[in-house]
Amino acid sequence: MKPCVVSLRTYGGPGLAATVEGAFRGGRRPLLSDRCHTAIVKTIGLLGGMSWESSTHYERIINEEVRRRLGGLHSADLIIRSYDFAVIETLQRAGRWDQAGRLLAEDAQRLQEAGAEVIVLCTNTMHRVAPAIEAAITIPFLHLADATARAVSTAGLKTVGLLGTRYTMEQDFYRDRLEDHELTVLVPGPDDRAIVDRVIFEELVRGEVRERSRSEYRRIIDELVQTGAEGVIAGCTEIELLITADDLNVPYFPTTHLHALAAVEFALSP
Repeated sequence: MKPCVVSLRTYGGPGLAATVEGAFRGGRRPLLSDRCHTAIVKTIGLLGGMSWESSTHYERIINEEVRRRLGGLHSADLIIRSYDFAVIETLQRAGRWDQAGRLLAEDAQRLQEAGAEVIVLCTNTMHRVAPAIEAAITIPFLHLADATARAVSTAGLKTVGLLGTRYTMEQDFYRDRLEDHELTVLVPGPDDRAIVDRVIFEELVRGEVRERSRSEYRRIIDELVQTGAEGVIAGCTEIELLITADDLNVPYFPTTHLHALAAVEFALSP
């Protein structure tokens, strides 16, 4: 097979006169040479950086899985928009979800214009604005809760515990999506929800993994299991930095891993 030679040009500008960044912001899609149109890996657009501690795991899992399946020097074809998480967290805390939705929707459009063939939102909490993103694009949007629910159903479970940010645990956007798959979703009590949320925002998004917090999470999970949970969903991508399947005695559903594999499945589909 001959190597794929890339020649960059943009609508409205010859050669490299218009930079990639200018083409992206101006809504002009960079084009690859015709020899690249037969690529066997579809281009994935990632909305990441919320936080980057977890979205880098998306990139690693996706690239490693593509290499595992295709062999050789293959890796994923990714276009990434990574945010300053402080900006996103401020919008979350202020309840300015409409503004956050517009921001992510506009950037999803830009990823599509840049060549993405599917959009992956690398965060559970920001799926609160998934409808705005889906309405803004004409390419598929892989919803994280759908990928997770399919894995739970495949495992034969009906009742699961959900850990995540307080937005994910308390608001209905995520639980309702899981329940659409005929699952029963249990969340911790108010005090434990506060602990789970605090560890995420004060430790995990900063790259801090503390043994005391792992013990607290284990206790909270044990209580969910005692109230009927047959498995546990890590409904915040950073939780996977703290809790692994080895920490549990019930099935564990790490949403970053499941979502990333769903992206690879799409990228390698005919």
